[in-house]
Amino acid sequence: MEIFAEKMNPNKALWEKGDFIRIAQTMRESGEALVAGLGIKKGMDILDLGCGDGTTALPEARLGANVTGVDIARNLVAAGNRRVRHEGINNCIFHEGDATDLYSFRDSSFDMTISIFGAMFAPKPFDVAREMVRVTRAGGMIVMGNWIPGDPTLVAQILKISAAYTPPPPDGFVSPMLWGVELNVTERFRAAGVAADNISFIKETYTFNAPYTPEEFVSEFKHYYGPTMNAFEAAEKNGKAAQLQYDLEVLFNSQNKSMQPGTTSIPATFLLVKVKV
Repeated sequence: MEIFAEKMNPNKALWEKGDFIRIAQTMRESGEALVAGLGIKKGMDILDLGCGDGTTALPEARLGANVTGVDIARNLVAAGNRRVRHEGINNCIFHEGDATDLYSFRDSSFDMTISIFGAMFAPKPFDVAREMVRVTRAGGMIVMGNWIPGDPTLVAQILKISAAYTPPPPDGFVSPMLWGVELNVTERFRAAGVAADNISFIKETYTFNAPYTPEEFVSEFKHYYGPTMNAFEAAEKNGKAAQLQYDLEVLFNSQNKSMQPGTTSIPATFLLVKVKV
């Protein structure tokens, strides 16, 4: 008897790999600061897309919004719901879902759709833009935080270095970093029916704060962050893992702004996108 296993969604497999929560814990402070500047009001209905374990979703709920978090990674959804229960928050819930097809949500369900370094990693970016527009109410707002290709700061450089050690992507692959290019973002939302005048951009800074050394921070990415884990696996096969380790440690040390020994504080530039629906 032949048994056929269900083919794993590669994007789901990437983000369920390792334990992104270890990285997310270094992102909490900036997540709260970003949310504080979005004008969230009590009673708003918010979709946090690509929510992880709630770095921005929980601060949104603490401001009184009714928050629905959606992420493709089952382990992150479970972790988010554990955080909600632990804090006794009753206006936030996390669900497993795909940013390219939010079929479980009706049109115009949310006052605000927020995705900070989340939906940018989903495939089919035009579908992602269309779905975000569809589920957001007229007069509402879409907010995205997207890493910028070629930027000299941390995340863009991690992904650039990692890419040098991994096989080329398959044909038809669309880099998630293109969400950090204003022309691409405008094209995607215009195709979803949004006027170009309703799309705005500003570059902002997000800071990773870790209570350990840059070398230890590299180790966290090596063992718990899907894209970097894949890079190390490929580098091991080619005998280049030590060089990848060195390249990342140089990067993390050179960008560490912490004045406290044994700690790490690294700012990273991102594109903050606001779309009036």
